[in-house]
Amino acid sequence: MKSKSYTILFVLIALVACGFKLDAQPGNTELMNAINGVNRQFDALDHRLDILEKNIDDILWFERTGDIAYIDKIYITGPPPAKESNPTGQGAGNPLKFWSYVFIPRDADPSKKYPLLVFPHGGVHANFTTYYTHIIREMVSQGYIVIAADYRGSTGYGGGLYRRIDYGGLEVADVEASRQYMVDNYDIVDKNRVGIIGWSHGGLIGLFCIFDYPDAYKACFAGVPVSDVIARMGYKDDDYRDLFSADYHIGKSADQNVEEYRKRSPAWQVDRYRNTPLLIHTNTNDEDVNVLEVEHLIKSLKAAGKENFQYKIFEEMPGGHSFDRMDYKEARRIRLDIYNFLNGQLTPPRPFKSIRDLEKAAYRF
Repeated sequence: MKSKSYTILFVLIALVACGFKLDAQPGNTELMNAINGVNRQFDALDHRLDILEKNIDDILWFERTGDIAYIDKIYITGPPPAKESNPTGQGAGNPLKFWSYVFIPRDADPSKKYPLLVFPHGGVHANFTTYYTHIIREMVSQGYIVIAADYRGSTGYGGGLYRRIDYGGLEVADVEASRQYMVDNYDIVDKNRVGIIGWSHGGLIGLFCIFDYPDAYKACFAGVPVSDVIARMGYKDDDYRDLFSADYHIGKSADQNVEEYRKRSPAWQVDRYRNTPLLIHTNTNDEDVNVLEVEHLIKSLKAAGKENFQYKIFEEMPGGHSFDRMDYKEARRIRLDIYNFLNGQLTPPRPFKSIRDLEKAAYRF
């Protein structure tokens, strides 16, 4: 009997290795158990590979930014998880633990105070990586201290943190906790000069941070921000929608609980905006966050009579979703405009005066 089970397991692994998707069908308990077991093993392997990739990328930070920045990774807490598999079990209700990156200019004077940029990453499930190398170099070179949280739901830390995802929910409190940690623990951080910057999902988090903690932030840049999760469910595929309706996440689809999805959509929550200086960018050929989402956000802000926000809708810019994070000349010019907006509120010690200043900082030449 055991050899038969091993044979089934071997065949299933071979099928998965060849690209077949395993779906358990009712009627054969032994086969269903074997399929579920293989799927769990491959899920665990995916997370182990994510951890390996993350550890390698962490090393690259020192090679790519270590000449201008002190780099650290801190372990802090946010609110308890939104859902507990065993609410009465040992440790249930404890604050959630997560990692955050800290970048401090190497030439920082301990007797002075510096502005802080809070930088949440994007992605439904992603993490903060050296994808942002040039942007971090640009920030640090101007004299900014940067904190970048790998909030709940991030990849690279195993299935536990991954399944704690709370999109547009407690992840926002995690990012705010990273800001509070910096203010409480670094004397060189000026609590009165804190801004937040993010793209995509990170833009959504930035918006909710200034909605929920308006006194904590002096400025916000939201690039191609996810703005209407309800609309998003309409134009994304089933695999994407399943990330939200998973039992460890929202647990229901948008049509089953539209109010919950509305609560997680900045475009539907603009009454909470308290006029923190805000700059919004979007792109008409964005292949991820459809421009209609950001247009809804902009129209909602206007309809609510909100002030102190600026926006620009770019037309068919190369790079689509990533257009102003790329390395071509026009993308650099757009980032210079973003820094000019932030610098007007946060006054870093060495603001860029030209595109050439930005290029020397980011690319060393």
